[in-house]
Amino acid sequence: MAYLEKRRIVRRLSCVAAFIGMMFVAMTVAGHSQLAGAASEPANPENEYRQVVISEYGGPEVLDLIRHSTLPVPGPGEVRIRVLAAGVSFTDTMVRKGIYPGVDGELPYSPGYDLVGVVDALGEGVSGFRIGQRVADLSVWGAYTDYAIRPVEHLVPVPEGVDSADAVSLILSYTTAYQMLHRVARVRPGQTVLIHGASGGVGTALSQLGKAAGVKMYGTASTGKQDYVSSLGVEPIDYKTEDFVSRVMTETDQRGVDAVFDAVSVDNFERSYRTLAPGGSLVVYGFYTATASASENTAAGDMLDVGLEFLRWSWLQFQWKILPEEGRSASMYLITAMRDSNPDWFKEDLSALFRMLADGEIKPNLWKVLPLEDAAQGHRLIEGGGVEGKVVLRLAPEPVETVLK
Repeated sequence: MAYLEKRRIVRRLSCVAAFIGMMFVAMTVAGHSQLAGAASEPANPENEYRQVVISEYGGPEVLDLIRHSTLPVPGPGEVRIRVLAAGVSFTDTMVRKGIYPGVDGELPYSPGYDLVGVVDALGEGVSGFRIGQRVADLSVWGAYTDYAIRPVEHLVPVPEGVDSADAVSLILSYTTAYQMLHRVARVRPGQTVLIHGASGGVGTALSQLGKAAGVKMYGTASTGKQDYVSSLGVEPIDYKTEDFVSRVMTETDQRGVDAVFDAVSVDNFERSYRTLAPGGSLVVYGFYTATASASENTAAGDMLDVGLEFLRWSWLQFQWKILPEEGRSASMYLITAMRDSNPDWFKEDLSALFRMLADGEIKPNLWKVLPLEDAAQGHRLIEGGGVEGKVVLRLAPEPVETVLK
Protein backbone atom coordinates (compact mmCIF):
# COMPACT_ATOMS: atom_id res chain seq x y z
CA MET A 1 0.00 0.00 0.00
CA ALA A 2 1.35 3.44 -0.95
CA TYR A 3 2.69 5.61 1.87
CA LEU A 4 0.18 8.41 1.28
CA GLU A 5 -2.71 5.95 1.38
CA LYS A 6 -1.36 4.46 4.63
CA ARG A 7 -1.06 7.93 6.10
CA ARG A 8 -4.65 8.75 5.12
CA ILE A 9 -5.95 5.55 6.75
CA VAL A 10 -3.94 6.07 9.93
CA ARG A 11 -5.05 9.66 10.16
CA ARG A 12 -8.69 8.70 9.84
CA LEU A 13 -8.40 5.86 12.32
CA SER A 14 -6.78 8.13 14.87
CA CYS A 15 -9.47 10.74 14.28
CA VAL A 16 -12.05 8.09 15.11
CA ALA A 17 -10.20 7.36 18.34
CA ALA A 18 -10.21 11.03 19.22
CA PHE A 19 -13.90 11.35 18.50
CA ILE A 20 -14.66 8.64 21.09
CA GLY A 21 -14.40 11.23 23.85
CA MET A 22 -16.04 13.99 21.75
CA MET A 23 -12.78 15.91 21.73
CA PHE A 24 -13.23 17.30 18.29
CA VAL A 25 -17.02 17.17 18.07
CA ALA A 26 -17.50 20.58 16.52
CA MET A 27 -14.35 21.15 14.52
CA THR A 28 -15.48 19.35 11.38
CA VAL A 29 -18.19 21.86 10.55
CA ALA A 30 -16.75 24.95 12.21
CA GLY A 31 -13.82 25.63 9.96
CA HIS A 32 -14.90 25.54 6.34
CA SER A 33 -13.91 28.71 4.51
CA GLN A 34 -16.12 27.70 1.55
CA LEU A 35 -13.69 29.24 -0.90
CA ALA A 36 -13.24 26.11 -2.96
CA GLY A 37 -16.91 25.65 -3.73
CA ALA A 38 -17.91 29.30 -4.01
CA ALA A 39 -19.11 30.82 -7.25
CA SER A 40 -16.84 33.41 -8.87
CA GLU A 41 -17.26 36.83 -10.41
CA PRO A 42 -16.33 37.26 -14.11
CA ALA A 43 -12.62 37.50 -14.85
CA ASN A 44 -11.26 41.01 -14.38
CA PRO A 45 -7.70 42.16 -13.60
CA GLU A 46 -9.09 44.13 -10.64
CA ASN A 47 -10.55 40.92 -9.22
CA GLU A 48 -7.20 39.17 -8.80
CA TYR A 49 -6.36 38.09 -5.28
CA ARG A 50 -3.73 36.06 -3.41
CA GLN A 51 -4.09 32.96 -1.31
CA VAL A 52 -1.61 30.73 0.53
CA VAL A 53 -2.53 27.07 0.07
CA ILE A 54 -1.36 23.65 1.18
CA SER A 55 -0.97 21.38 -1.86
CA GLU A 56 0.57 18.53 0.12
CA TYR A 57 1.19 17.90 3.81
CA GLY A 58 4.65 18.63 5.12
CA GLY A 59 6.96 21.36 6.37
CA PRO A 60 6.63 25.13 5.90
CA GLU A 61 7.93 24.78 2.36
CA VAL A 62 4.60 23.27 1.22
CA LEU A 63 2.85 26.64 1.75
CA ASP A 64 2.38 28.02 -1.77
CA LEU A 65 1.31 31.56 -2.67
CA ILE A 66 -1.10 31.40 -5.61
CA ARG A 67 -3.17 34.01 -7.44
CA HIS A 68 -6.80 33.80 -8.50
CA SER A 69 -8.22 35.78 -11.40
CA THR A 70 -11.80 35.97 -10.14
CA LEU A 71 -13.31 36.84 -6.77
CA PRO A 72 -15.53 34.31 -4.95
CA VAL A 73 -19.21 35.20 -4.65
CA PRO A 74 -21.04 34.77 -1.32
CA GLY A 75 -24.05 32.49 -1.26
CA PRO A 76 -27.21 32.83 0.85
CA GLY A 77 -26.35 33.65 4.47
CA GLU A 78 -22.73 34.41 3.61
CA VAL A 79 -20.52 37.46 3.22
CA ARG A 80 -17.30 38.04 1.35
CA ILE A 81 -14.57 39.48 3.57
CA ARG A 82 -11.54 41.42 2.35
CA VAL A 83 -9.04 40.10 4.87
CA LEU A 84 -6.87 42.68 6.65
CA ALA A 85 -5.08 40.43 9.14
CA ALA A 86 -4.83 36.70 9.86
CA GLY A 87 -3.33 35.02 12.90
CA VAL A 88 -0.55 32.44 12.69
CA SER A 89 -0.79 29.75 15.36
CA PHE A 90 0.60 26.39 16.38
CA THR A 91 -2.72 24.93 15.27
CA ASP A 92 -2.02 26.19 11.74
CA THR A 93 1.18 24.15 11.68
CA MET A 94 -0.82 21.06 12.64
CA VAL A 95 -3.25 21.72 9.78
CA ARG A 96 -0.29 22.08 7.41
CA LYS A 97 1.08 18.69 8.50
CA GLY A 98 -2.31 17.00 8.14
CA ILE A 99 -2.53 16.04 11.82
CA TYR A 100 -5.32 18.35 12.99
CA PRO A 101 -8.44 16.20 13.51
CA GLY A 102 -11.60 17.62 12.04
CA VAL A 103 -9.86 19.34 9.12
CA ASP A 104 -9.80 16.68 6.42
CA GLY A 105 -10.75 18.67 3.33
CA GLU A 106 -9.53 17.94 -0.16
CA LEU A 107 -6.15 19.45 -0.97
CA PRO A 108 -5.29 22.12 -1.85
CA TYR A 109 -6.76 24.38 0.81
CA SER A 110 -5.68 27.36 2.86
CA PRO A 111 -4.72 27.36 6.56
CA GLY A 112 -5.56 30.17 8.95
CA TYR A 113 -7.52 29.81 12.18
CA ASP A 114 -8.74 33.40 12.58
CA LEU A 115 -9.15 36.58 10.60
CA VAL A 116 -10.22 40.22 10.74
CA GLY A 117 -11.42 41.96 7.63
CA VAL A 118 -13.94 44.24 5.95
CA VAL A 119 -17.27 43.02 4.63
CA ASP A 120 -16.93 43.36 0.86
CA ALA A 121 -20.12 41.73 -0.47
CA LEU A 122 -23.36 40.40 1.01
CA GLY A 123 -25.08 37.17 0.07
CA GLU A 124 -28.82 36.76 -0.24
CA GLY A 125 -30.74 37.13 2.99
CA VAL A 126 -27.89 38.64 5.00
CA SER A 127 -28.91 41.25 7.56
CA GLY A 128 -27.20 42.85 10.53
CA PHE A 129 -23.97 43.56 8.62
CA ARG A 130 -23.09 46.20 6.04
CA ILE A 131 -20.49 46.57 3.31
CA GLY A 132 -17.40 48.28 4.72
CA GLN A 133 -17.93 46.98 8.26
CA ARG A 134 -14.97 45.34 10.01
CA VAL A 135 -15.65 41.89 11.42
CA ALA A 136 -13.77 39.06 13.11
CA ASP A 137 -14.20 35.33 12.64
CA LEU A 138 -12.83 32.05 13.94
CA SER A 139 -12.39 30.35 10.58
CA VAL A 140 -10.37 27.30 11.79
CA TRP A 141 -8.91 27.13 8.28
CA GLY A 142 -9.04 29.38 5.21
CA ALA A 143 -7.80 32.73 6.57
CA TYR A 144 -4.53 33.03 4.60
CA THR A 145 -6.24 34.78 1.69
CA ASP A 146 -7.09 38.26 0.47
CA TYR A 147 -10.78 37.34 0.21
CA ALA A 148 -12.74 34.78 2.23
CA ILE A 149 -16.36 33.64 2.10
CA ARG A 150 -17.79 33.23 5.60
CA PRO A 151 -21.21 32.39 7.05
CA VAL A 152 -22.62 35.28 9.05
CA GLU A 153 -23.75 33.43 12.18
CA HIS A 154 -20.39 33.61 13.98
CA LEU A 155 -19.14 37.02 12.79
CA VAL A 156 -18.33 39.55 15.51
CA PRO A 157 -18.11 43.30 14.76
CA VAL A 158 -14.73 44.93 15.46
CA PRO A 159 -15.03 48.36 17.12
CA GLU A 160 -13.49 51.42 15.52
CA GLY A 161 -10.14 52.51 16.83
CA VAL A 162 -8.89 48.94 17.35
CA ASP A 163 -6.04 47.88 15.08
CA SER A 164 -6.84 44.78 13.03
CA ALA A 165 -3.57 43.04 13.96
CA ASP A 166 -4.37 43.52 17.65
CA ALA A 167 -7.96 42.41 17.11
CA VAL A 168 -7.03 39.19 15.31
CA SER A 169 -4.65 38.34 18.17
CA LEU A 170 -7.64 38.08 20.51
CA ILE A 171 -9.80 35.66 18.52
CA LEU A 172 -8.13 32.32 19.24
CA SER A 173 -5.67 32.82 22.10
CA TYR A 174 -7.56 35.36 24.21
CA THR A 175 -11.02 33.89 23.71
CA THR A 176 -9.60 30.50 24.67
CA ALA A 177 -8.02 32.02 27.79
CA TYR A 178 -11.11 34.07 28.70
CA GLN A 179 -13.47 31.12 28.41
CA MET A 180 -11.20 28.74 30.30
CA LEU A 181 -10.88 31.26 33.13
CA HIS A 182 -14.50 32.40 33.33
CA ARG A 183 -16.67 29.75 31.65
CA VAL A 184 -14.85 26.59 32.75
CA ALA A 185 -12.72 27.23 35.86
CA ARG A 186 -14.88 30.20 36.95
CA VAL A 187 -12.03 31.84 38.82
CA ARG A 188 -12.69 34.46 41.48
CA PRO A 189 -10.53 37.33 42.76
CA GLY A 190 -7.99 36.14 45.31
CA GLN A 191 -7.73 32.60 43.93
CA THR A 192 -4.49 31.02 42.71
CA VAL A 193 -3.81 29.44 39.32
CA LEU A 194 -0.99 27.61 37.53
CA ILE A 195 -0.40 28.35 33.84
CA HIS A 196 1.75 25.96 31.81
CA GLY A 197 3.56 27.53 28.86
CA ALA A 198 3.03 30.98 30.34
CA SER A 199 5.12 32.70 27.65
CA GLY A 200 3.13 31.32 24.70
CA GLY A 201 0.13 32.80 22.94
CA VAL A 202 -2.54 31.34 25.21
CA GLY A 203 -0.22 31.60 28.22
CA THR A 204 0.28 35.33 27.66
CA ALA A 205 -3.48 35.78 27.30
CA LEU A 206 -4.16 33.79 30.47
CA SER A 207 -1.60 35.91 32.30
CA GLN A 208 -3.10 39.25 31.24
CA LEU A 209 -6.68 38.15 31.84
CA GLY A 210 -5.77 36.48 35.11
CA LYS A 211 -4.22 39.73 36.33
CA ALA A 212 -7.37 41.60 35.30
CA ALA A 213 -9.44 39.02 37.22
CA GLY A 214 -7.40 39.55 40.37
CA VAL A 215 -5.90 36.07 40.73
CA LYS A 216 -2.44 35.04 41.92
CA MET A 217 -0.56 33.28 39.10
CA TYR A 218 2.30 30.82 38.78
CA GLY A 219 3.57 29.97 35.32
CA THR A 220 5.99 27.46 33.84
CA ALA A 221 8.42 28.55 31.13
CA SER A 222 11.93 27.81 29.94
CA THR A 223 14.99 29.45 31.49
CA GLY A 224 15.26 32.15 28.83
CA LYS A 225 11.65 33.27 29.25
CA GLN A 226 11.56 33.79 33.02
CA ASP A 227 11.88 37.58 32.78
CA TYR A 228 9.10 37.80 30.18
CA VAL A 229 6.76 35.74 32.38
CA SER A 230 7.60 37.93 35.36
CA SER A 231 6.75 41.03 33.32
CA LEU A 232 3.23 39.63 32.88
CA GLY A 233 2.69 39.58 36.63
CA VAL A 234 3.26 35.82 36.92
CA GLU A 235 5.55 34.05 39.38
CA PRO A 236 7.80 32.07 37.00
CA ILE A 237 8.75 28.41 37.42
CA ASP A 238 11.59 27.03 35.29
CA TYR A 239 10.25 23.67 34.13
CA LYS A 240 13.72 22.63 32.96
CA THR A 241 15.37 23.00 36.36
CA GLU A 242 12.49 22.83 38.86
CA ASP A 243 9.79 20.35 39.83
CA PHE A 244 6.68 22.44 39.39
CA VAL A 245 4.63 20.19 41.69
CA SER A 246 7.01 20.68 44.61
CA ARG A 247 7.39 24.40 43.89
CA VAL A 248 3.64 25.04 43.76
CA MET A 249 2.90 23.04 46.88
CA THR A 250 5.69 24.82 48.76
CA GLU A 251 4.54 28.26 47.60
CA THR A 252 0.94 27.54 48.64
CA ASP A 253 1.79 25.93 52.01
CA GLN A 254 0.72 22.52 50.65
CA ARG A 255 -2.78 23.76 49.81
CA GLY A 256 -2.37 23.78 46.04
CA VAL A 257 -3.93 26.01 43.38
CA ASP A 258 -7.55 26.57 42.45
CA ALA A 259 -7.05 25.98 38.72
CA VAL A 260 -4.40 24.64 36.34
CA PHE A 261 -4.36 25.32 32.59
CA ASP A 262 -2.35 22.65 30.77
CA ALA A 263 -1.81 21.74 27.11
CA VAL A 264 1.44 19.80 27.46
CA SER A 265 0.87 16.03 27.76
CA VAL A 266 -1.04 13.37 29.69
CA ASP A 267 2.00 12.79 31.90
CA ASN A 268 1.98 16.50 32.70
CA PHE A 269 -1.79 16.45 33.33
CA GLU A 270 -1.31 13.81 36.03
CA ARG A 271 1.28 15.96 37.78
CA SER A 272 -0.86 19.10 37.38
CA TYR A 273 -3.78 17.33 39.03
CA ARG A 274 -1.60 16.75 42.09
CA THR A 275 -1.17 20.52 42.50
CA LEU A 276 -4.92 21.19 42.80
CA ALA A 277 -6.42 22.45 46.01
CA PRO A 278 -9.65 20.81 47.23
CA GLY A 279 -12.37 21.80 44.76
CA GLY A 280 -9.78 22.86 42.18
CA SER A 281 -10.10 22.47 38.39
CA LEU A 282 -7.65 21.11 35.84
CA VAL A 283 -8.47 22.53 32.39
CA VAL A 284 -6.79 20.68 29.50
CA TYR A 285 -6.74 22.31 26.05
CA GLY A 286 -4.28 20.36 23.90
CA PHE A 287 -1.51 17.77 23.56
CA TYR A 288 1.53 19.84 22.63
CA THR A 289 4.19 17.17 23.17
CA ALA A 290 2.42 14.62 20.95
CA THR A 291 1.89 17.08 18.11
CA ALA A 292 5.03 19.24 18.19
CA SER A 293 7.29 16.50 16.80
CA ALA A 294 5.22 15.78 13.68
CA SER A 295 7.07 16.16 10.39
CA GLU A 296 6.44 15.43 6.74
CA ASN A 297 7.84 11.92 7.01
CA THR A 298 6.26 10.94 10.31
CA ALA A 299 2.87 12.67 10.21
CA ALA A 300 0.93 9.41 10.09
CA GLY A 301 2.69 7.95 13.11
CA ASP A 302 2.47 11.17 15.07
CA MET A 303 -1.21 11.49 14.28
CA LEU A 304 -1.66 8.03 15.77
CA ASP A 305 0.31 9.23 18.80
CA VAL A 306 -2.15 12.11 19.19
CA GLY A 307 -5.06 9.68 19.10
CA LEU A 308 -3.43 7.37 21.62
CA GLU A 309 -2.60 10.33 23.85
CA PHE A 310 -6.24 11.34 23.78
CA LEU A 311 -7.35 7.81 24.70
CA ARG A 312 -4.95 7.92 27.67
CA TRP A 313 -6.47 11.24 28.69
CA SER A 314 -10.01 9.87 28.37
CA TRP A 315 -9.16 6.94 30.64
CA LEU A 316 -7.44 9.20 33.17
CA GLN A 317 -10.37 11.60 33.20
CA PHE A 318 -12.77 8.68 33.70
CA GLN A 319 -10.80 7.51 36.73
CA TRP A 320 -10.82 10.97 38.25
CA LYS A 321 -14.53 11.30 37.64
CA ILE A 322 -15.54 8.04 39.32
CA LEU A 323 -13.00 8.46 42.13
CA PRO A 324 -13.00 12.21 42.81
CA GLU A 325 -10.53 13.56 45.33
CA GLU A 326 -11.89 16.31 47.57
CA GLY A 327 -14.05 17.82 44.86
CA ARG A 328 -11.26 18.19 42.29
CA SER A 329 -12.27 18.08 38.61
CA ALA A 330 -10.66 17.77 35.19
CA SER A 331 -12.12 18.79 31.84
CA MET A 332 -11.09 19.49 28.27
CA TYR A 333 -11.73 22.83 26.60
CA LEU A 334 -12.17 23.26 22.84
CA ILE A 335 -13.04 26.67 21.49
CA THR A 336 -15.01 25.32 18.52
CA ALA A 337 -17.00 22.89 20.65
CA MET A 338 -17.92 25.66 23.09
CA ARG A 339 -18.83 28.02 20.26
CA ASP A 340 -21.14 25.44 18.68
CA SER A 341 -22.79 24.50 21.98
CA ASN A 342 -23.02 28.12 23.20
CA PRO A 343 -22.77 30.42 20.16
CA ASP A 344 -23.86 33.48 22.10
CA TRP A 345 -20.96 33.02 24.52
CA PHE A 346 -18.42 33.27 21.73
CA LYS A 347 -19.88 36.57 20.52
CA GLU A 348 -20.28 37.94 24.05
CA ASP A 349 -16.78 36.96 25.13
CA LEU A 350 -14.96 38.18 22.02
CA SER A 351 -16.93 41.44 22.17
CA ALA A 352 -15.93 41.81 25.83
CA LEU A 353 -12.29 41.27 24.87
CA PHE A 354 -12.54 43.92 22.14
CA ARG A 355 -13.87 46.37 24.76
CA MET A 356 -11.01 45.49 27.11
CA LEU A 357 -8.56 46.07 24.26
CA ALA A 358 -10.13 49.42 23.37
CA ASP A 359 -10.05 50.47 27.03
CA GLY A 360 -6.39 49.49 27.44
CA GLU A 361 -7.07 46.70 29.96
CA ILE A 362 -5.30 44.13 27.79
CA LYS A 363 -2.69 44.43 25.06
CA PRO A 364 -1.61 41.48 22.91
CA ASN A 365 2.11 41.20 22.33
CA LEU A 366 2.53 41.45 18.56
CA TRP A 367 5.86 39.71 18.30
CA LYS A 368 6.03 39.57 14.48
CA VAL A 369 3.81 41.13 11.82
CA LEU A 370 4.55 39.61 8.41
CA PRO A 371 3.19 40.00 4.87
CA LEU A 372 1.11 37.16 3.41
CA GLU A 373 3.98 35.93 1.25
CA ASP A 374 6.01 35.25 4.42
CA ALA A 375 3.48 32.79 5.90
CA ALA A 376 6.08 30.01 5.76
CA GLN A 377 8.46 32.14 7.83
CA GLY A 378 5.71 32.56 10.41
CA HIS A 379 5.33 28.79 10.67
CA ARG A 380 9.09 28.35 11.06
CA LEU A 381 9.18 30.91 13.87
CA ILE A 382 6.40 29.14 15.76
CA GLU A 383 7.93 25.71 15.33
CA GLY A 384 11.31 27.06 16.39
CA GLY A 385 9.93 27.58 19.90
CA GLY A 386 11.31 31.08 20.45
CA VAL A 387 8.08 33.02 20.00
CA GLU A 388 7.12 35.48 22.74
CA GLY A 389 3.69 36.69 21.75
CA LYS A 390 1.62 36.63 18.57
CA VAL A 391 2.62 36.19 14.94
CA VAL A 392 0.23 37.93 12.53
CA LEU A 393 -0.04 38.18 8.76
CA ARG A 394 -0.91 41.70 7.58
CA LEU A 395 -2.70 41.39 4.24
CA ALA A 396 -3.92 44.94 3.64
CA PRO A 397 -3.60 48.44 5.14
CA GLU A 398 -5.94 49.54 7.90
CA PRO A 399 -9.13 51.39 6.89
CA VAL A 400 -8.73 55.16 7.13
CA GLU A 401 -11.24 55.50 10.01
CA THR A 402 -9.19 53.04 12.10
CA VAL A 403 -5.89 54.83 11.47
CA LEU A 404 -7.39 58.21 12.40
CA LYS A 405 -8.66 57.04 15.80
